[in-house]
This record gives sequence, C-alpha cells and structure tokens, in this order.
Amino acid sequence: MRLRFLSSNGHKVAEVRTILSPAGIEVVPVERKLDEIQTHDIEQLVRDKCIRAFRLIGRPVFVEHTALHIDALNGFPGGLTQLFWDTVGPERVAALFGRDVSPAVARTCIGYCDGCRIHHFEGTIDGAIADAPRGDRADWDCIFIPRGECRTFAEMQDEKNKISMRRRALDSFAAFLKGEAA
Repeated sequence: MRLRFLSSNGHKVAEVRTILSPAGIEVVPVERKLDEIQTHDIEQLVRDKCIRAFRLIGRPVFVEHTALHIDALNGFPGGLTQLFWDTVGPERVAALFGRDVSPAVARTCIGYCDGCRIHHFEGTIDGAIADAPRGDRADWDCIFIPRGECRTFAEMQDEKNKISMRRRALDSFAAFLKGEAA
C-alpha cells in the first residue's frame, strides 16, 4: 500500500517511513509546508491541515502534528508547540521546567483523509522535562525524558522509534489501514 504524507520535515518523513515500512506501507512524501492555524487544540489543527492537504493533492493523504503538553502550564503549549519552542528555546524551557522535573505529555495526532472522511489517530507518552538540553538539539527531543527512562528522546536516537508517541499513533493508523484493506 502506498500513502502520501504531507510534511516539510525530512527527519519526520524518515521516522514515519521507518515505522510504517514493516507494516507494508510505502510512504510517499509530499514535501510541502502548509501554514498551520494557531490553536492550542491539536485535533482542530490536524483536521484543518488534513483538509487543506487533501484539497492541494486531490488524493488520500495523511498529516501529523506532535505537541508537548507541560503540566505546570495546564497543558500548554499543545498545538502551539513549534511557536513556543521557536520563541523560548531549549535552554529556557529546561531552566523553567526541568529543575522540578515537571511532568509533561508528548502527543502525536495523525489525520488521514481518504476522500470521504477524516480519520484521527493519536499516541501519547508521559514524561518529564530535563534540567538541561541533552543530545541532538533538533526540536524538543533534547529536553523530553519519557517516563521510565533517564535519557532524553534525542539521546535515545533510533531507540525512540520503539516507544514514541509517534510510534503509537502510527501503529493505530497502520492497524486501521490493514482493517480497511481487508
């Protein structure tokens, strides 16, 4: 099965391919960046992005958005994670929330438009904010420590793909696709 995935993030495309390939799903990247609506509501953000991606491509397509929800901020930044991250940065996030090992939830939401409906799939993982950025500084993987681990996602490198929120969302998506194809 071949599926189009709209993303301008090459690292994300590679990760999605790695996770979906064993399920027999070939990911065809559509390297386009869509301006995202600015909302805390990740489901609304993904729905909007999915509709616009389908209109652009005219074929079944999926999109995803991954967000960080920090307990000390009542779940913020959520759908605004990239804006928050670009504004505050890794050192400041770690300094503000890592000292007290602030609980956080990493969440991936996938939207798949088959031409008739939009289907949503979600994966979450509980964790905490590190007291300093560690590992590769690409996005917020360098400050998120999954529960039960002492390393950040960035320090885990490819091991992250076995337990991540994206993995969980993509596993649900793959199970749906296999049931749909049957």
